[in-house]
Amino acid sequence: MAQRTVVKNLTTFDDKRLHFGFTLALNTLDFNIDHYPTLGDKTNFVSEILSNGTPIVASNKIRGDISTLTPGFTVGIITNLRLSESLDLRFLPGMSFGERKLTYNIPIEEGNNLSKDQFFSIKSTFLDFPLLIKYKSRRMNNQRPYLIGGVAYRIDINKSGKEDLVRTKPFSSYLEAGMGWDTYLQFFRLSTELKFSFGLSNILNNGPKDQLQVYTNAFSRLSSNVFTLSFHFE
Repeated sequence: MAQRTVVKNLTTFDDKRLHFGFTLALNTLDFNIDHYPTLGDKTNFVSEILSNGTPIVASNKIRGDISTLTPGFTVGIITNLRLSESLDLRFLPGMSFGERKLTYNIPIEEGNNLSKDQFFSIKSTFLDFPLLIKYKSRRMNNQRPYLIGGVAYRIDINKSGKEDLVRTKPFSSYLEAGMGWDTYLQFFRLSTELKFSFGLSNILNNGPKDQLQVYTNAFSRLSSNVFTLSFHFE
């Protein structure tokens, strides 16, 4: 029974020099955060006062973090170039929508008013440009596991970011690595893939004008991380 013959689908699919497809994916956005030991360690720090009368001075240790990961989604197209029996070069431009919720150890104040929420939301809309190498195992009937790795460049086009309490730069670069599983169906190949994108660049921008700077001054460096569960249709 274990050695029974299985009808193989798309037997010549991997022989194609070039093929295309599309991607639907779920993502979560995260920050890798480096804090100043105290606010006074930041150059040109200026004391501030919250609207409830709490002073923000140089000796304060302000900490912020992502308390929960919020799901987003990604859509994209696939261009796959066959390099060899085991290697493919893949370009997967797309668009990602996501959100990060920052919490602090001090009250959150927007526009001189204390927020009712315990977090501050940073929404992002990314244009994604990943360039990846896919290393495939030998095909097992209609299944084929693989590893993926490469680099990506992203542009955040969300206009509301100009007024965020913590503003991020629009351009960011990443190292990407992951694994997946190809399933050859009758009319197309479905790939399920889990990928991690590790941000390389510091995306921390200057704080917004006419608002408290303490939420930005707490950080010495901010980089973006992305977790993606993708479903590729090729």
